[in-house]
Amino acid sequence: MTLLELPAVQRSAAGLAIAAVVLPIVGVFIIGLDIIAVRFAIMHVALLGIAVGLLTGLDPTLCGLAACAIAGAGVAPLARRPAGLSGAMGLLMTFAIAAALLVLSVSGVNATGAFELLWGSILAVRAVDLWILAALAVAVHVLFWRWRRQLALLLFDRELALCSGVAAGPLMLALLAVVAVAIGASIRLTGALLVDALTILPALAARNLGRSLTSMALWAVAFGVVGNAVGFSLALALDQPPGPVLVLVCGGLTLATYLIPEGAIDALVPSRRRSGDDSRSLDSRMLQH
Repeated sequence: MTLLELPAVQRSAAGLAIAAVVLPIVGVFIIGLDIIAVRFAIMHVALLGIAVGLLTGLDPTLCGLAACAIAGAGVAPLARRPAGLSGAMGLLMTFAIAAALLVLSVSGVNATGAFELLWGSILAVRAVDLWILAALAVAVHVLFWRWRRQLALLLFDRELALCSGVAAGPLMLALLAVVAVAIGASIRLTGALLVDALTILPALAARNLGRSLTSMALWAVAFGVVGNAVGFSLALALDQPPGPVLVLVCGGLTLATYLIPEGAIDALVPSRRRSGDDSRSLDSRMLQH
């Protein structure tokens, strides 16, 4: 029997395939909102949800995702404050880790078991995890393609979005909830320390090539699909842990986009030159659909 005939490997491949078409778009959201450090806050929120799940006897993974969704939606109103989302995420991270440790201590739940769920394993993906990822993929793509013009305004400038009639509050709430749940779901695939391989790295690569929010999303998905496919295949061929190999492959692809000369990028994407985007600034391209 080959490795690809094993049910665990098949579930892992399916999970990475679904993740490749959804999590890179979430990475574009994260970069646009300038909340790259959000994964640390969400990791602690997920730990709190897992602790509550272990305490109550409910599924820890589902409890962790629910906690992420509530937390993401809960910090949305704080985005309007001077500290912005970075301040809100810092506050959330502090409260979440304190509450998680308190729940673990008071309940007598095995803390080691709770932390182990955060480190995840691609080969430990369950059928229910695939359904969660599939539902998340539908939600993210509906959110992006249905409201991409409003998202472009919101990610460029919240005040401009409000002046243009965009329902910035509800849209920000939905955006942050989706981002939080996506990070929580990707933790199950690669572990908390390797989340960037599925979200941030493809988005960073796409930022160097895309000239609009839509093109960046498409580039991000392309890098996600190639990185996941090559990384997982190499891990199986070399008999190495998939997580670190995925990060190295995706990181290598991202680094390659930084090494491409500006002239070569303009030749590859001619419309970038016409847009006058010499700085490669994400903000300056958000308004182009």
